[in-house]
Amino acid sequence: MIETVATPCFRQTLRVYWEDTDAAGVVFYANYLKFFERARSEWLRSLGFEQQRMLEDTGAMFVVAATTVRYLRPARLDDLLDVTVLLRSAGLASMNIEQQIRRSTTAHDGELLAESTIRIGCVERGTFKPRGIPSEILQTLQ
Repeated sequence: MIETVATPCFRQTLRVYWEDTDAAGVVFYANYLKFFERARSEWLRSLGFEQQRMLEDTGAMFVVAATTVRYLRPARLDDLLDVTVLLRSAGLASMNIEQQIRRSTTAHDGELLAESTIRIGCVERGTFKPRGIPSEILQTLQ
């Protein structure tokens, strides 16, 4: 098990669009999960790994196994958001990731809107049976 306590946070900036909100201009609660997903995908890409290529080359794919989300404040239409990704631990077939969404500021310390703990599992394409995370990804995470 890789325990990562002092790893730097990855940050992804996203804008809230009409499609993300309800009639009152507030982000629909399920869309926070999309924002978290986009940031995790960009985090992997920043490490040199594209999920489609991983699937094609190894037959491995990541799936969300569990998540908890705490909603604190609403994001609204046109807000600029900072979404963070922090790897807490990684095993042979899964990772535990903490994520936050904050209203963006130039100092990256804006108001906390939502936070989540997400367990990501690695499965085999087609069967969805658990399998090991590709070794090159695990080596990069260490």
